[in-house]
This record gives sequence, structure tokens and C-alpha cells, in this order.
Amino acid sequence: MRGEAMRTVLAGGMLLLLAACASSPDIPPLTVGHVDLERYQGTWYELARLPMFFQRKCVQSQADYRLREDGRLAVVNRCRTLDGSWEAATGEAWPQVAGETDKLWVRFDNWFSRLMPRLTRGEYWVLYVDDDYQTALVGHPSRDYLWLLSRTPEVSAQTQARLLSLAHERGYDVGKLIWRAEVPGD
Repeated sequence: MRGEAMRTVLAGGMLLLLAACASSPDIPPLTVGHVDLERYQGTWYELARLPMFFQRKCVQSQADYRLREDGRLAVVNRCRTLDGSWEAATGEAWPQVAGETDKLWVRFDNWFSRLMPRLTRGEYWVLYVDDDYQTALVGHPSRDYLWLLSRTPEVSAQTQARLLSLAHERGYDVGKLIWRAEVPGD
């Protein structure tokens, strides 16, 4: 009986250690492994995000992805501010490793990115996408950035809880999320 209790304690300790390692900032978050970019293209609405400088004025955001003939994605990010005005940024995304579509580079078109293209690309990791390509989690491997995305501006409480759980499991601080807000006059 004593040996069995010791094995149970050791097994529990191993599970706790594995859980701690899974969300450790030293270990990159899990990604989906493969993204069908043809199915991924289209409009995604931001449900929530971690704070980031470039979106500091955004209360509603959406991203449009279109697969180009060269295999890259054309990107248009739109941001709505509290006064109802829209701002947009265009760019492109491409696999960090040829043939691996869950980890992308993204670069937006501006004067600085034309001057220093390698310095201005950002990492865009697809952490989760559901089987129907209706909801997704996208983040940065540092866990500094995270987006909860959907094909619709709103999702059920169950879907929201599922996305939050998945983000938390991957080590992101979901307590700091900024949620999509209503704009007066909508």
C-alpha cells in the first residue's frame, strides 16, 4: 500500500511539472501544426487581444486574408476607433519555413518596412483553429501578443470559454485581454 501511495504522489508531481513546463515562457507555445491557408483566407473578427502599441486606439478590429498566386497571403487589418472612424494597414504573410503553414511572418507596408524589411516582420503563430475554420487563436511565441479570432463579431459563451481555456493552456495571460467594444451608433 505504501509503494502504491508513493507512485501516486510521484505521478501527481510529474503531472504538475509537465503542466508548469507547458506554460513556461522558455518553451514556445503549441501551434496547430498545419493551417490550410485556402480555408484560412477571408475575414476574421478580433474578439479580444493582449495590449499592443499598434492597436492602442482600436475598439474593434478585423483582418482580411487573401491567398495570392505566389502562395503568400495578402493582409488588410482594419481598426475602428471609439469615434467610429476606421484605419487600415496592408501587408503580407508567408511561412517561416517552406511548407509549414502554422508559423508565419507578417510584414505591413510602410516606409520603415520598405527601408528595413527583415527588421519589420513579425511572428504570427496559429495556436488553434477549429475544424470548420470559424474560430482561431493567434499569438507570438514570446506570449506578448495574442488574438482571439472568429468569423463573426460575437461568439457564444461556450466558444469564448473554450478559446480562453486554450490560450491559458498555452501560457498566455488571459487576464490582460482587451475585449471588442461596442461603438456608439452601431
